[in-house]
Amino acid sequence: MLSNNGEYIGIGRRKSSVAKIKIVPGTGQIEINGRPGLAYLQYNPSYVAQIQGPMEVLGLSTKYDVLVRTNGGGLTGQAEAIKLGVARALCQFNIAHRTPLKVEGFLTRDARIKERKKYGLKKARKAPQFSKR
Repeated sequence: MLSNNGEYIGIGRRKSSVAKIKIVPGTGQIEINGRPGLAYLQYNPSYVAQIQGPMEVLGLSTKYDVLVRTNGGGLTGQAEAIKLGVARALCQFNIAHRTPLKVEGFLTRDARIKERKKYGLKKARKAPQFSKR
């Protein structure tokens, strides 16, 4: 979705995390929930590399700022939700970006979520201890 003043918006989801992304012209800064991206992701290089992956594939990592609102889940789920949201926003920016992002796997939603607990069990699949006698 294109916003009114040149912002490109994408939404990413992973597990129970949801990330709303705005891509605006800038210098390559990442801001997550009002904090610098590195600080929010606890200076974890793998999380930062995940988020910057779609931008680096297209060579746009220093031309646009990424503004993120995210909630739910943990840092890993949020980082992967942000990655998907950034890729979707870049597709809004230019439809030609879709092919290289799809080839790299950035547009694939990871549908694995936590399985619900069933009655009579302790967790989703863990049963109480069974005693024959």
